[in-house]
Amino acid sequence: MKVVILAGGFGTRLGEFTQEIPKPMVQIGGRPMLWHIMSHYASYGYSEFILALGYKSDLIKEYFLNYSSVNSDFTVDLSKGSIKYMSSVEENWKVTLVDTGLNSMTGGRLARLASFIGNESFMLTYGDGLSDVNIDELVHYHNSNDSMVTVTTVHPGARFGELEIHGSQVRSFKEKPQTSQGWINGGFFVMNSDFIKYIESDATVLEAEPLETAAKNGELSAFKHEGFWQCMDNVRDYKYLNELWDSGQAPWVNRK
Repeated sequence: MKVVILAGGFGTRLGEFTQEIPKPMVQIGGRPMLWHIMSHYASYGYSEFILALGYKSDLIKEYFLNYSSVNSDFTVDLSKGSIKYMSSVEENWKVTLVDTGLNSMTGGRLARLASFIGNESFMLTYGDGLSDVNIDELVHYHNSNDSMVTVTTVHPGARFGELEIHGSQVRSFKEKPQTSQGWINGGFFVMNSDFIKYIESDATVLEAEPLETAAKNGELSAFKHEGFWQCMDNVRDYKYLNELWDSGQAPWVNRK
């Protein structure tokens, strides 16, 4: 099953980074966020990726074109014009990079990938969210029901610190915890290829008419994920994700 990653947006809320690089290339622990997302899928055996590019697509293309040299130690013999790599790249990934337009919306980007996806079911997620969602369980859940689309739903992080108060005494203080109330779209979709027919044009927002139509038709199922999920919308999120990585306890790293 192929994995589609939407990696073409502007990322305006991370302006101090995304003026120079696209949002999925912002680094966590010295590696692009995009690499972390792909590594999570690959840890479950899904290693064929289609990247929907747009804003500063050339930088993502350059990263993968130069992947071996960027991620390996090597010796260059200038007299012979040869390169000897000291270590090999471990990833056994097949990556298709497609420019889906600078101003295309999320639905439009997906529609432009139809010929690369073919008639098979596929997975799709965003290039700015990390989770410890169990991909095997997600795919099994999708295959066991008759829905056209399965979306992973998650509990959002609270906008402000959460206090538990009894009388005038604070019993608990949690800084920006995940709430146990409500569910939101966490990405990590599984979709049947027929879903793409709901997308009309480049201007179609995936999360509007297409998914709303699927829901009205009873073709959208929710895979409820109670574990870790975090998007990277702002500098605070960036610092938080890097702190998790630096601690050696990044939840999205599959240690099975």
